[in-house]
Amino acid sequence: MSPQPGKLLQTINSPADLRLLKEEELPELCKEIRQYIIEVISSNPGHLGASLGAVELAVSIHFAFNTPIDKLIWDVGHQAYAHKIITGRRDLFYKNRTYGGVSGFPKMSESEYDAFGVGHASTSISAALGMAVAAKMINGNNEQHIAVIGDGAMTGGMAMEALNNAGVSNSNLLVILNDNGIAIDKNVGAMREYLLDIVTSRAYNKLKDRVWKLMGGNTEYGKNSRAVVKQIGNALKSTILKKSNLFEAFNFRYFGPVDGHDVIRLSKLMHDIRNIPGPKLLHVITVKGKGFEKAEQDQILYHSPGMFDKTTGEIIEKPCKSLPPKYQHVFGKTIIELAEKNEKIVGVTPAMPSGCSLNMMMSVMPDRAFDVGIAEQHAVTFSAGMAARGLVPFCNIYSSFMQRAYDQVIHDVALQGLNVVFCLDRGGLVGEDGPTHHGAYDLAYFRAVPGLTISAPMNEAELRNLMFTAQLPDKGPFVIRYPRGRGLSTDWKKPFEEIAIGSGRIIREGEKLAILSIGHPGNYALEACKLLEVEGILAGLYDMRFLKPLDEKMLHQVFGKYSHIITLEDGTINGGLGSAILEFMADNNYQAKVTRLGIPDLFIPHGKPEELYTLCGFDVNGIANAAKKILKK
Repeated sequence: MSPQPGKLLQTINSPADLRLLKEEELPELCKEIRQYIIEVISSNPGHLGASLGAVELAVSIHFAFNTPIDKLIWDVGHQAYAHKIITGRRDLFYKNRTYGGVSGFPKMSESEYDAFGVGHASTSISAALGMAVAAKMINGNNEQHIAVIGDGAMTGGMAMEALNNAGVSNSNLLVILNDNGIAIDKNVGAMREYLLDIVTSRAYNKLKDRVWKLMGGNTEYGKNSRAVVKQIGNALKSTILKKSNLFEAFNFRYFGPVDGHDVIRLSKLMHDIRNIPGPKLLHVITVKGKGFEKAEQDQILYHSPGMFDKTTGEIIEKPCKSLPPKYQHVFGKTIIELAEKNEKIVGVTPAMPSGCSLNMMMSVMPDRAFDVGIAEQHAVTFSAGMAARGLVPFCNIYSSFMQRAYDQVIHDVALQGLNVVFCLDRGGLVGEDGPTHHGAYDLAYFRAVPGLTISAPMNEAELRNLMFTAQLPDKGPFVIRYPRGRGLSTDWKKPFEEIAIGSGRIIREGEKLAILSIGHPGNYALEACKLLEVEGILAGLYDMRFLKPLDEKMLHQVFGKYSHIITLEDGTINGGLGSAILEFMADNNYQAKVTRLGIPDLFIPHGKPEELYTLCGFDVNGIANAAKKILKK
């Protein structure tokens, strides 16, 4: 059930309703929205901290601008919950990220106020600029285009490319830099230091107060806008910070830094800025988790905390004596073990150290673990550079984010045969984050690349052994992909064993029907085999373990024995394991009835992983039903 909204929030069904409020009512509305978000997310987990920090920002934008005529694009979308609540989805918000409910990210098909679908970082400025240029070309309209981007996402190369292009466009573009010093983990790099210099500079803060007096004051909105722009331009080209202003160098008119939680002042400033033509950047300082003590104190944990007590903030843990570890924790502990024995091993991640558990290595080997910021392309080529000098980088990138560095894997790693180990976390269906985050394509898109070894472990022990194998001399580019979530066993820390490249495993023999699986879904197949055995069907199960190279010796045995084959993968069936098996069958003139199970040629929605496995037909019952169906043909 949806919680009861506060008195003001009850009246807000669209931004048009919001714009009917008096300025002095905005702080109370923000308070009610913040409490509403806490109420919902405490029992229906989602991205808490970022959205709490952007409440005043969302209210100010919709109050000052004429959305949806003026277009608002949120970068990534972690911070967009207040936006969703304001734009007609308040009473649906309790179903946020649930199967059939509203998306956790802005989505064009969901609302006219979601001007562009997002989920990956650093895209908002490019999208907003493209929309602004198109609007001017098509109808000459003068509507504003607002891109809200975090300081973490601003480290992405794509954001820099967009600023460079936008600075010469003369488009009505406002970039709002939501600066809270943190993305999912603490921000890193020179951009972070630059923004920190601005925020802590006395000169800049004096200038900020001066700008406010000129623009806000007791004058009518916009009366002094051009004078303000001129003074800002002159001042920022002086010796403040003893360096030039980066954004001015990109030909943006820079405003800020300003308090992102002063909703009245922020609304007035935005109202005036909207009347200034051309590209503009408003630098807003916010606090991630604002207004909820626990979320402010531990911003990393409360980025997406799961269920928690809405009053105390304490995390609600599900009671369980002993749980298997998450695959990412196995990675984090294993890389330390391997690095202790092999001084050439280093770890690399693009802004996800806690998510992928490389933070474990960072804590004990800080000089050998690198967070390069939200920069997947750089992470891959940076790893390639280290490999070229003899190191063995373990480059850990979420499967869906690795899509952004495909060219670098081909050109900078595979073409040169460099020993980079790509650990693809979140391979397969990830659940509530939905289609922007599902790791559906890596098996298919990497299979086409010459020289790559592509593997997927069925359990935690296999992950350890694949990591051990990949760091041995002369293994070349090596991909290990594994899912989000927990494995199977609490007794997973076994002595390392080398795995022969391209070797599969026979899990159980059968008659007539064989299931060929890769990765964690093989465990669902094993359970399905047990169900089938009760009905008198003896199915064989073969863990391929490697997509490339395939275990052709084992496949010859399979096709020589079985007339019915099921392939199983937690990836798109177009181009993945199923396609590889069909190609092998055709190339070797075998005849068999083959059914492919995996992610169909569709964008799969958000929901609990179990719901999505059922939707795609490769949960335990789906596998068993497919087996019975193929045997009847």
